[in-house]
Amino acid sequence: MHQEFALGRIGLVSGPDLPDAKLAYKTYGELNEARDNCVLLPSYYTGTHASYEPWIGSGRILDPERWFIVAVNMFGNGLSTSPSYASPEIRGAAFPGVDIADNVIAQHRLLTALGVQHIRMVAGWSMGALQAYEWAVRFPEMVSAILPVAGAARCSPHNFVFLEGVRAALTTDQAYDGGRYSSPPVSGLRAFGTVYAGWAYSQEFFRNGTYRELGYSDVGYVLDDWADDHEHMDANNLLTVLGTWQRADVGNPARGGFEAALGRIRARCIVMPGTSDLYFPVADSRIEADLIPGAEFRPLQSNLGHIAGRPGIRAAETDQIGDAMRQLLDG
Repeated sequence: MHQEFALGRIGLVSGPDLPDAKLAYKTYGELNEARDNCVLLPSYYTGTHASYEPWIGSGRILDPERWFIVAVNMFGNGLSTSPSYASPEIRGAAFPGVDIADNVIAQHRLLTALGVQHIRMVAGWSMGALQAYEWAVRFPEMVSAILPVAGAARCSPHNFVFLEGVRAALTTDQAYDGGRYSSPPVSGLRAFGTVYAGWAYSQEFFRNGTYRELGYSDVGYVLDDWADDHEHMDANNLLTVLGTWQRADVGNPARGGFEAALGRIRARCIVMPGTSDLYFPVADSRIEADLIPGAEFRPLQSNLGHIAGRPGIRAAETDQIGDAMRQLLDG
């Protein structure tokens, strides 16, 4: 069962407010006397705090007997303040745009309230990686290490275009009605999931029939599963977090731009892009790793595409991520 941290009315970096904002989270383990054994796991697109549980537990990568683990939900994911779960004045189509920075600022307030003085590691897959970078840039003295897995410090132009494609698949459903729907835009949600499936995995995943290892009997089953999964999601929630993803960028004029922002990171860092990821390609991550002082570039070897970094997807990928976590936590 998760908990909620009441933030009250908070101002967003883009200008508007979130009234009666709440951050949903779950903790595992206990904070030590030094208040420095915290591991933070920010959620990813369509994921929740529970999505990280394959990494957590006795004998797993993150043992609650040793670490105080905080898994936190992004705004817009349906558990923290979201279009589907907000004050009436911002519910549904009226929900304002939320940025990665807004999430990290709120998470900082949460951890401070929990008594955390230092974060041993911020780790996350996909959009969790976007937040890990923001943490290292925004609060450099508080973070010892970051592990961005299959993610980036900003949304690339190509990534932005992909996301516009899935957005269009949803919003062209007449039932969507500009976000003012009274019943779910089922056709649009299923189209969203179908388009997404083609980008989530690698070409090799389909060419070599690797989908069978994940329990899919054929390609049609892959498509049906993704469509079925997204059919049950809230359209405004999906598009809110999609917008957060598209606007992600640790660089801004106040920080001297992208290169200068990454150059100020002091946390130990292992940059771990998926070798077959179509969202966040290795070449983009190589550029970012070269800009971060002392960062190690360690691609996640996998034929699963972007999905390679998802917690618990397959032992071969989990082992690589675990090795990187243990190096950062024990170093």
